[in-house]
Amino acid sequence: MLYRRFGRTELALPVFSCGGMRYQFQWQDAAWEKIPAASQSNLEAIIEKALELGVNHIETARGYGTSEMQLGQILSRYPREKLIVQTKVSPKEDPQEFIENWETSWRYLNLEYVDLLGIHGVNTPELLEYTLRPGGCLEQARRWQREGRVRFIGFSTHAPTPVIIKAIETGEFDYVNLHWYYIFQDNWPAIEAAARQDMGVFIISPSDKGGLLYKPSEKLTRLCAPLSPMVFNDLFCLSRPQVHTLSVGAARPTDFDEHLQTLAYLTDSADPGAVLNPIAAKLEAALTDTLGEEWVRTWRQGLPTLEETPDQINIPVILWLRNLALAYDLVEYGKMRYNLLGNGGHWFPGQPAKNIDPRRLQSCLQASPHRRSIPQILRETDQLLGGEERKRLSAS
Repeated sequence: MLYRRFGRTELALPVFSCGGMRYQFQWQDAAWEKIPAASQSNLEAIIEKALELGVNHIETARGYGTSEMQLGQILSRYPREKLIVQTKVSPKEDPQEFIENWETSWRYLNLEYVDLLGIHGVNTPELLEYTLRPGGCLEQARRWQREGRVRFIGFSTHAPTPVIIKAIETGEFDYVNLHWYYIFQDNWPAIEAAARQDMGVFIISPSDKGGLLYKPSEKLTRLCAPLSPMVFNDLFCLSRPQVHTLSVGAARPTDFDEHLQTLAYLTDSADPGAVLNPIAAKLEAALTDTLGEEWVRTWRQGLPTLEETPDQINIPVILWLRNLALAYDLVEYGKMRYNLLGNGGHWFPGQPAKNIDPRRLQSCLQASPHRRSIPQILRETDQLLGGEERKRLSAS
């Protein structure tokens, strides 16, 4: 395993972390006696495999159902100084609710302290304000830090990039968990801002939200050769020194195996660009060949925000998913994300393009060079990707 300094925390984090949102029994809390033995045995095997590989960063959250409880049954078996444990608690307008949720996490994890506490899902300006206001969630977390129950405080986010940068530039946080990978590079300015603050950078869900890379399309597999899409994506992220660790949301012990192939390309003598650059060129050519150079160069220009769009149709996200589906055959991925629109709340905001009225979109698309074609493209994307509505996993 390779390790990187996690910003000003000075923790040496493995470049792969053991994410805790796929190995738990269920997405809701449950009494311990309701946890099936097979579920707990699988979780224990995953943690054992992770530690055997040197993946000593265990990451979970209050919102991950039984994950904290199940982890709390086994973490005390290991020398505490050998583990780096992170949990996350969502900010609340009423800080007492935040406190009560933290106390539940604390009780379930059964540890003297957690190394990393993340304010979970700082996705809107309002949630950032709940976090930073006097007496708010960050102030409560600072108290636990003084008490020795928390070592370092960060935040996780699915927010628009400007909101993430605003949170980073407060200087209040030691690290950030965010989305950034090959198919979604919008948050690079936030990563650069985090580097200026010497913050740790943890990449959320690079294999799942990064394109369902554990079951990639044949076209994407062909374009990424000689690497697998998963290894290409891992290497793309980790070739940047500003990125410190990627979450591996393991559902079984073998889920680490493919990721480990990335390590050979990250040694001091390796040149990641020698393998990355030809693959990136193929991917960029496929995008241009499929969609046209002008579209690839200009499709984002002049697109409205959600607040500017009638019915809050998330036009940028819908067009992005359509690009991926057409250029890389990421149709299944596109369906997974598209059908969450309308049900994702502030984690994945906006509405799908069902039954759109082009006349209602005319004013908000005036600045787009594709204003005449976008309504029809939205209809076609709904036909391609629309279907059964989906909910966030934690709401299932």
